[in-house]
Amino acid sequence: MATHAKGWFAGLALAVLLLSGAAAETTTGIDSAAGVENHRCLRCHADQEEKHALRQDGSQNNIFIDKDKLEKSVHGKVACVGCHRDVTKLPHAKPLAVAIGCIECHRKEHEKSLKDTDPKKRERLDVVLEQTENYLHSAHARPSVKDQARVNAACHDCHDAHDIGKPGTLARKEHRLKNPEVCGRCHEKQKKDYLGSLHGKLITEKQDEKSAVCADCHTTHAISATKGDPAKLAITANCGNCHEKAQKTYLSSYHGQVHRLGYTNTAKCFDCHGGHDVKDAKDPTSSVHVNNRLENCKNCHKNATDSFLEFQPHGDPDNKEKYPWLWSAKRFMQVLIIAVMIFFWVHVLLWLYRELMDHFQGKGFKEDLDKPDIVYFRRFTPVWRWIHALFAISTMTLILTGTTLLFSHTGWAKAVVVFLGGPQMEGIIHRTAAVFWLSIFVVHLIIAMTNIYRKRKTFEWMGGTCLLPNMKDARDLRDMFKWFLGMAPRPQFCHWTYWQKFDYWAPFWGAAVIGSSGIMLFAPETTAQYLPGWVFNVATLVHAEEALLAAIFLNSVHFFNVHFRPERFPMSTTIFTGAIPIEEFKHDHRLEYERLLAAGELDKHLMRRPSRRTDLVASFITSVLIITGLSLLTLVLIGIGTAP
Repeated sequence: MATHAKGWFAGLALAVLLLSGAAAETTTGIDSAAGVENHRCLRCHADQEEKHALRQDGSQNNIFIDKDKLEKSVHGKVACVGCHRDVTKLPHAKPLAVAIGCIECHRKEHEKSLKDTDPKKRERLDVVLEQTENYLHSAHARPSVKDQARVNAACHDCHDAHDIGKPGTLARKEHRLKNPEVCGRCHEKQKKDYLGSLHGKLITEKQDEKSAVCADCHTTHAISATKGDPAKLAITANCGNCHEKAQKTYLSSYHGQVHRLGYTNTAKCFDCHGGHDVKDAKDPTSSVHVNNRLENCKNCHKNATDSFLEFQPHGDPDNKEKYPWLWSAKRFMQVLIIAVMIFFWVHVLLWLYRELMDHFQGKGFKEDLDKPDIVYFRRFTPVWRWIHALFAISTMTLILTGTTLLFSHTGWAKAVVVFLGGPQMEGIIHRTAAVFWLSIFVVHLIIAMTNIYRKRKTFEWMGGTCLLPNMKDARDLRDMFKWFLGMAPRPQFCHWTYWQKFDYWAPFWGAAVIGSSGIMLFAPETTAQYLPGWVFNVATLVHAEEALLAAIFLNSVHFFNVHFRPERFPMSTTIFTGAIPIEEFKHDHRLEYERLLAAGELDKHLMRRPSRRTDLVASFITSVLIITGLSLLTLVLIGIGTAP
């Protein structure tokens, strides 16, 4: 376990007073020249016959010190009285008081190291000082509830100061293997559970130093109360030091995303696998054994059914052999996203190029909108303007609250969740916006179908006023690309253009995919009564991927088509005023204009220019939505670019 090396070096280095060379020969506290030299102390303490002495509380204290181990340890050249500063003469008082200033000494040595030319020594002492500060803010450094005159655990309670191995020596492995025993002096129940666990058996039976010990999960010195969020977050993160693949798949799940945001209200590694009693999944007593897994799930999902057993908490969409259905879903969504975005971004760039060229050549559309007597065409009725506004607001709310989970690794996501009041409140906002979003979509369908029914005798399903795609749209798309390349004039459009039809029908696909998968994830227990558990894995993936496609498309391609192409820049307010200048309408929808003119129906659609107040309100709403959309697009791109 390569990741343990650094942590254990820091942990063992905490007891170091003098680490190398001449500095190791200089003692702190009372100098050995005062007459109390190490060999005099060892006359008693190296004697096997005098192994124990009584402590002040009446318990026995092992006073035997192995001379060879002491000399080979990092304290080997430190005078005994350098630590035991209350000893001024021999024989000393019995029992010996504990007066060892580890922290004071480490700080002094660190100050000295700042002037030292040896960078390795400075680096080691930097680690020692950091760990010292971690200890001072830990649960161990707090006063004991049973005896406020003592801390919960002092340095010497964990570290054998007479036998701390030097970096690179066999003693380091021995100290690591002894870690559960040391911690078990105070935490007896936890030790018992640990020794019966998979980790503990590897340590005790196979002497496998790579297996996890107490310090790997709880850290060496920054130990906090296990009931607090800092400890839960640290332990969950530390699991990934050994189980990298499992951590990766965990962090891609809802449980892991909430964890990465810094909250602990969802399942963590030890909630499912156990804490100190982690066992192999094939062990019948393991909490994740197939016979016990459902009861395990019920700790959070009270009404969980057998279908939950088919859910793969560590399902890997990149593992085709083990999760073929999840692999296929991810590849389908990736191809869809890449194909759609490449096509339309090329479409955008070519359109931008052609309009700029026409502008420079004086061929572009020009309309003086400052004329007070300009005639307008009524493009949208109030109901459609309200529908669009509410749909846009709910969509952006969904993007914001959804991408904070998807990109929980970013700083902006953590800040947004804090601002919203935590992941639970964020979830409420997200689901409320989803209800509005789907409701608006359904209302729009009802209105559209009602209008079609009223005009059923004259309605042309493949006509220019129908949003159904037809062969003319395919020809228009072809001719549009010819215009982009200067090979043909700009095609003429009827009431709806092909890109407007795409903008309209895309939400149908989005509503089907995002809406259905969102409902499944919103009500997992109900869903599991009818569908197998692996559906949740697929639903989580496609929900996120389709939402990502919508967020990028709407806030880039759609914004360009409506607002940012040179003919419309910086914005079009038609969707909120409901009106479009007649010349602009003729330019964009000439076939519709000619049809209405020929039928004598054009005057029915003409109107006065919207009032100044209406213009200002529409401009304000449009500006806010554009700024919000571009901000969301920026955050999404940052999330994609910094994804681990």
